[in-house]
Amino acid sequence: MKIEILKNNLKNGLEVVEKIAKKNLTLPALSNVLLSCEGNFLRLDTTNLETSISWWVLAKIKEEGKIAVPATFFSSLINLLKEEKIELRSQDKNLILETKNQATQIQGMDPEEFPIIPKMEKEEIVKISNQKLLEALSQIIEIPSISQIRPEISGIYFSFKKDLLKVVGTDSFRLAEKTITLKEEIKKEVSFILPQDAIRELINILSQKDGHTIIYFSPNQILFENINEETSHSRVQVLSRLIEGEYPKYQEIIPKKYKTQIIVKKDDFQNQLKQAGLFGGKISEVKLVVQSKDNQLKIYSESPEIGKNESYLPIKIKGEPIEISFNYRFLISGLQNIKSSEVIFELNGEDGPGVLKPVGDESYIYVSMPIKLS
Repeated sequence: MKIEILKNNLKNGLEVVEKIAKKNLTLPALSNVLLSCEGNFLRLDTTNLETSISWWVLAKIKEEGKIAVPATFFSSLINLLKEEKIELRSQDKNLILETKNQATQIQGMDPEEFPIIPKMEKEEIVKISNQKLLEALSQIIEIPSISQIRPEISGIYFSFKKDLLKVVGTDSFRLAEKTITLKEEIKKEVSFILPQDAIRELINILSQKDGHTIIYFSPNQILFENINEETSHSRVQVLSRLIEGEYPKYQEIIPKKYKTQIIVKKDDFQNQLKQAGLFGGKISEVKLVVQSKDNQLKIYSESPEIGKNESYLPIKIKGEPIEISFNYRFLISGLQNIKSSEVIFELNGEDGPGVLKPVGDESYIYVSMPIKLS
């Protein structure tokens, strides 16, 4: 292999792919990035066997070939270079890097030892705006929790039906659902569960790119592809295995009605919850008292070791007065993902779930179970 490439182009690619190339004593190849030539492109591949990332960047290809080198080390070296133009060439199992003022040799490995990146039959599901997908994933990513007993709730659930995509996450105590309207109806209904780590990598990539992502599906893996608009060639692909199992029938958890509904200013509610949380004790408990007589919400918390805190917020109320306790961290998590200045908070008795929604936006729902009062 022998190529010429611009430093920033190589740097940008390495910053994306290196994140999943972790040190692994059992499989040292997983800490490497595979460099290979494809037409007029340099291709970078990394994998952790669950998720694979491939990145293509334009380069002047003088001689085709491939080599694998330590990903994090190589990325750090490229970041330190001052010159913009770089020449890379493979020699035996080494990568030689040359610029106008320096020459560096990096000990690599036989590219044949690098894990094979699976190929997929590209049956397109849908093309979706990067910004829409990024917003949805960012609102859901922190909800799931790793569970060995119930691996299906460790991931994020995607459900495609007609012209809608629903993205869902839950940890059994809370749940979030984001609905995206698609420009075109899909050919067939599809659902799958994607690992949380793969979603994190996808968020990182989407945050750097405008345009669209194309999603391809097979029974046991999923492919997200971003196209380079100038060359009509793949820019980056994220390929991930899917989590096996049936996702919980989460729609049954979301209440269809409410006993009490309040509308409150989001920032004020969030700030008062944070203050109350300082006194929330070991279980992070904060009591909410909806006082219909005064049209206000009382927020109360008490800790024997610290003290107590009490505050009031003006609200709009429909329904019954109620006293209910929540984990304040769960409520703040939901509020942080709401963009509107006011939020709707629907309650269903002391033991029923609470539902947070943005005012004027029906695409996002956040459900949190209360702490049962003794």
